[in-house]
Amino acid sequence: MKKIYQSCLLLSSLASTALIAQNNNLPAPGLTEFWKPVPKVVTPTPVPSDAVVLFDGTNLDQWQHKDGSAVKWTMKNGAITVKPKTGPIVTKQKFCDVQLHIEWRSPEFTPNKTGQNAGNSGIFLQGRYEVQVLNSYNNPTYSNGQAGSIYKQSIPLVNASKPPMQWQEYDIIFNAPKYNKAGDLTDKAHVTVLHNGVLVQNHTEIQGPTVYRGKPSYPSAYECAPLLLQDHSELVSYRNIWIRPISKNILTGMKPKK
Repeated sequence: MKKIYQSCLLLSSLASTALIAQNNNLPAPGLTEFWKPVPKVVTPTPVPSDAVVLFDGTNLDQWQHKDGSAVKWTMKNGAITVKPKTGPIVTKQKFCDVQLHIEWRSPEFTPNKTGQNAGNSGIFLQGRYEVQVLNSYNNPTYSNGQAGSIYKQSIPLVNASKPPMQWQEYDIIFNAPKYNKAGDLTDKAHVTVLHNGVLVQNHTEIQGPTVYRGKPSYPSAYECAPLLLQDHSELVSYRNIWIRPISKNILTGMKPKK
């Protein structure tokens, strides 16, 4: 037994020696330890400290209608509600790649309003790419037009909708399309969407700006653009909207290709 024990110790020692020799042939650990740049500190709650607060329920200073006029939608109890036929609203600031948080609520369901007529609105990233807002709780419609879809393009992975009159959340990561200096498309837009904390779009490739008829396609190059909230003549409400720019578009400061 003693000889067996001694043999085990010898084998263990030889294995340790071989491992040390092997490690000595590897690069030093410090060569793969990066100390700079140091990520800036961001306070995460209740709103990230580096976010642009687009609407906190107190004012609409960050918004306007597309013609530059003051917002005509209704602001009440910390929310803003579509005023039908007044048109969409857009941010005064332009954005490219972003992280967006937005909360929305469909109006009370009525039997005479079903499908696309039930709580319809939309969040247009760069004013072009629509993440659909709709009452999709027990309300059948075409799948690439329900809540959480990239409208008329990509069906959501699941239906995570709450009933009407309950607040819902979208957390969106948007990567704008990229163009080279000649104005040629090099990378299509992509979007990730969490609906009420549930993943419904997973780095989905967007095929072009949203269109109601026909197939989408990318136009010539363009720069950063405002966020747009759609007036679809339904009393959809929004609140607690903030956005974090996460990179700069290659074409910022450059004239679009003609």
